[in-house]
Amino acid sequence: MLALLAAVLYAASVLLQKVILRQLDGVAATWLGFVVGSVVLLPFAPALTDQLGTASTEAILGVVYLGVFSTALAFSTWAYALARIPAGRLGSVSYLVTVVSVILSWVLLGEVPTVLTLAGGVIAVAGVALGRRTAPPRPARADGSTPPG
Repeated sequence: MLALLAAVLYAASVLLQKVILRQLDGVAATWLGFVVGSVVLLPFAPALTDQLGTASTEAILGVVYLGVFSTALAFSTWAYALARIPAGRLGSVSYLVTVVSVILSWVLLGEVPTVLTLAGGVIAVAGVALGRRTAPPRPARADGSTPPG
């Protein structure tokens, strides 16, 4: 049930972002998402301040790194792409993130994937390929260009 709920919420968030990106640029939409996320997390602020007092500098810098690169840069890139590509097509391509992370962890960290992991990767890539192959072509404008997603 949680996986189904996560899939529904993910789809709803992508569609909501698509609507927001008609009015805002990618950076503003990403900033808005951070503000909403920060407000939702405010009840946990007292625990954060307590734990910051005992956290190592390396741990704090690691969290800052994750916030800047894994979050801000990634979501800004996502917003840029979502403003220009249909949500359904971009959503299916996001499944490749898992495949890329498995490959990078194998190459960079020496974490050898299991047979089950490889099978899941093949299924993910096949799903993306099938989704992109069966997507209807976007109609061209009168001048021959393709309209943005």
